[in-house]
Amino acid sequence: MSVYSVSNLNSSRFALTGFPGLEIYYVWFSIPFSLIYAMVFLGNCMVLHVVRTEPSLHQPMFYFLTMLAVTDLCMGLSTVHTVLGILWGFTEDISLDACIAQSYFIHGLSFMESSVLLSMAFDRYVAICNPLSYSSILTNDKIMKIGVAILCRSSLLIPPVIIKLKFLDYCRPHFLSHSFCLHQDLIRMACSDIRFNSIYALVLVICTLLLDVVLILTSYTMILHTVLVIASREERIKSLQTCASHICAVLVFYIPIIGLTMVHRFGKHLSPLVHVLMGNIYILFPPLMNPIIYSIKTQQIRLRMQRLLYLKRA
Repeated sequence: MSVYSVSNLNSSRFALTGFPGLEIYYVWFSIPFSLIYAMVFLGNCMVLHVVRTEPSLHQPMFYFLTMLAVTDLCMGLSTVHTVLGILWGFTEDISLDACIAQSYFIHGLSFMESSVLLSMAFDRYVAICNPLSYSSILTNDKIMKIGVAILCRSSLLIPPVIIKLKFLDYCRPHFLSHSFCLHQDLIRMACSDIRFNSIYALVLVICTLLLDVVLILTSYTMILHTVLVIASREERIKSLQTCASHICAVLVFYIPIIGLTMVHRFGKHLSPLVHVLMGNIYILFPPLMNPIIYSIKTQQIRLRMQRLLYLKRA
């Protein structure tokens, strides 16, 4: 952030933090970050293309995977302009309205991804614990209703706390901790009463992310109980292998969230670079890794992608 731009920030603009103290290396940092965003877009678009064009993948598990890919794609789109804008020297600050909008999409998409992962856990539970009723329970109509419920849950619970940001008085230095806007960053700079934002955000996290984790763990407890009573060792391994990609996706999503939360709550003494690093991992790691995980762990997608890449080379 240049001295000129900082001195000219007004009450409705906020300075974006890139990598403090490493500004001279931004040109070099832009290369891996550009590659990561390119992989996020290409990987998730390939997953969507493969599921859409391969008739054998038109089944509940892959419909949920499509929802996950769309969510990851949107997460990348919501942050690419500020992250790469800083590294390329195009962006140094952001307006309050744009910051609030970006915060809405980031947090809303995070809740959406958590909801999709919960739906995928339910899919695995039904497939393993009640396989004979799988097709009757997870019909196309029910999957569509689940998709609408996920969208409503993620988009309608966020506005109260996000809209309140518009009416806060920001009297503290307008320096965001990341290259994008998060709710916790904005309320940190406010001098107004932020009890509503703090309490609502905490209740929202408990009723969504924490509840989703509990339900996912419960579903896998039931799955493990069902798998352990299967007589054949080969069948037990085969059943657990169908859950491997989903378990990896759950870990890839929740571990960065826990890490970022711990850094924000208890890492005030840590270097700003640690906060920036954890923020970028939280934003980019799940969208980057999910297509890779499902391409490696899911045979149908892996073979279809190999065929697609081979045809492109030919």
